[in-house]
Amino acid sequence: MIFPKIKVLRSHGWQYIPDLNAVELTEEFRGRPELSETSDMKDVEAAAAMCPTGAISVKPFTLDLGRCLFCGECALRAPKNIRFTNDYHIASTSREALVVKPGDKQVVFHPENIRPEIPRLFKKALKLRQVSAGGDSSIEMELNATGNVNFDFGRYGVDFTASPRHADGVVVTGPISKAMAEPLKICYDAVPEPKVLMICGSEACSGGLFADSRTVDREWLNGRHVDLWLPGAPTHPMTFIDGVMNLVGRKKR
Repeated sequence: MIFPKIKVLRSHGWQYIPDLNAVELTEEFRGRPELSETSDMKDVEAAAAMCPTGAISVKPFTLDLGRCLFCGECALRAPKNIRFTNDYHIASTSREALVVKPGDKQVVFHPENIRPEIPRLFKKALKLRQVSAGGDSSIEMELNATGNVNFDFGRYGVDFTASPRHADGVVVTGPISKAMAEPLKICYDAVPEPKVLMICGSEACSGGLFADSRTVDREWLNGRHVDLWLPGAPTHPMTFIDGVMNLVGRKKR
């Protein structure tokens, strides 16, 4: 009876990732884009026109990861100008850093924006309350995956908790619908100070496809200090892990 199970385990291979700082994703993964300007920008203009979230600007030529759905259609339409790499190190403490320009070889993390109390208090342990503010469950599933047998982010003391009273911060996913605006505020207010605020996924960063919807209310974000911006549609577990580890001082990009 045990031999078929052993056969399945062997076919799956070694799933556990020993070092989360040394992960390299497959070449097929769409991560940080690289932009190149050419004399003829008509393909970029066409790509910008077809982008459903307005993530691409022609003048100046930029690509906003906070709006990008990572569908890859722009790279197919303008292959000489837009190329997606497999670089998952795309989280930042600055919303402006998510806007990629020609010649950029990395998304700058801006460690100078980190509040001193965050690494001092949460370097060894960080408990987070995740709030799906109108999300589609895709990012929520990826965040759940950070604790599975592959990534086991809990070994670094980072876990999700059900109660905001037991949390050190809030991870917001989804565009923030009107129905979730007040529950999000209640949850955030229930987390004791000092607390961390993370905005995870393109929908949370900008509203994504639903930015202009009358059912979205993003007013709660106005005036809030966001400690970590995590783009992606959905956000890959390694993007989240890398961003959080940089935020709490467990590594430096």
